[in-house]
Order: sequence, then structure tokens, then C-alpha cells
Amino acid sequence: MPGRNHKKIAAAVNQQPLADFKVGVDNVIFSVDTAQNRLLVLLVMRQQEPFLNYWSLPGTLVRQGESIEDAAYRILAEKIRVKNLYLEQLYTFGGPKRDPREDCESYGVRYLSVSYFALVRFEEAELIADGVTGIAWYPVKQLPQLAFDHNQILAYGHRRLRNKLEYSPIAFEVLPETFTLNDLYQLYTTVIGEHFSDYSNFRARLLKLGFLSDTGIKVSRGAGRPASLYKFDAEAFAPFKDKPLVFI
Repeated sequence: MPGRNHKKIAAAVNQQPLADFKVGVDNVIFSVDTAQNRLLVLLVMRQQEPFLNYWSLPGTLVRQGESIEDAAYRILAEKIRVKNLYLEQLYTFGGPKRDPREDCESYGVRYLSVSYFALVRFEEAELIADGVTGIAWYPVKQLPQLAFDHNQILAYGHRRLRNKLEYSPIAFEVLPETFTLNDLYQLYTTVIGEHFSDYSNFRARLLKLGFLSDTGIKVSRGAGRPASLYKFDAEAFAPFKDKPLVFI
């Protein structure tokens, strides 16, 4: 009987000692290189065991008296300087055996990771290499094997980022204050994929929604016709908050 088996498992678990945890944060910091149409993630090279010389997400253990969110911002500030930033809690990863130190007698604790994800402007992001021999932007499509379960955390963050583009104004937080529709389209295609919508439909549907304001200014890029510069109107976007956008 399934119910009886569940009761046996629960009884066995109840006899186990309580887990002793250390809590850390791992940040999945994304950026979009629109010039080369690449979605990038920030990685750092581990300088100690376990996983010495493996690439990993920027992370840290939470200090005494420090909130988890403050720890996430602290490690972010240690690795990158940026003006515009979107940071959101992603998920908690706490499965047994996710960290090999759990089996070491000198540690004997479980490592819980509260992950955050961020989206920053590539052009404005300045990497901080103080005390770090390895820190780099990696294309999401060309990732190495990462330390711990960081490939899984990163994949989860990528899914969340794609979903956020569908119902939130996250894209406008990392675009310049004024932008062309093609700038916006390139950001979406880089994050979501080239086949989510063709440009003509994207443009028509987006303008119909009415939360982009034409500045009346045009810019020339290359041999094509001058393109109009737009601004994001947060007040006009309010009715669409938390609703899937129709141009996705």
C-alpha cells in the first residue's frame, strides 16, 4: 500500500538527527551583449577546494548579523560595478550531497544555497578583479562544467529570466533610457531565442500596447532609414503587470 510505505519512510526520517546547515548565496548574473547577440553569465574561478580551479557562480556564505539579501548584494558589489541592476531571489537549493564537504568529519554540515539572479547592462558593467585571478563573462550557450550544482542553478535562472521577459518590464531596466525598437527586439531574441516572433509582428503588437513613448528623435545606424527612439512609460504599463505580453 502506497500510504503505508510513506508512513514507514516518514517514521525512518523522524528518527534521523536534525540537519546542521550553513547558508550561502549564489548569484546568477546575466548580461546581454546586443552587439554580438549573446546572453552572458558572470563566472569566477574557485581558488580553493572543493572544485579547485573550476568555474562557478559568484557566491558567499552568509555572515553573522547579515541578511541573505545583503549577502547577495555584497558578493555582487565585490565582483561587478554597475548602475542599473535588477536582482531577484531565484530558488533555494538544499539537497543532500550537493557539496562534498558534507561528508568530511571536519565539516559535517549541509550547505544550503539561496540563489539570486540579476540582469545588468553589459556596456556599463565593470568587472572587479581585485584578489581574483579568474572572473569572466561566459556565453550561456558555451558553458564549462561548473562547480557544485551551479549548472543546474544557472539553468533554473535562465528559465526564470525568459519567463520574466514575458510579463514584466525587466528588459527596460537594462536598456538605455531611450532605445530603438530594434534594440528591444535584439534583447528579446538574444534571451528567448530567434524564433519567438518576427520583427514586424513584434513591432506592431508592441506599439499597439501603448506603453512606449515616441521621443520624436531619430537616429541613423548603418545604411538603413533613421530609427525612432522610444522611452518606456511605467504608468502606461501598469495594466499589463503580471500578465503575459501578447508579443511573446
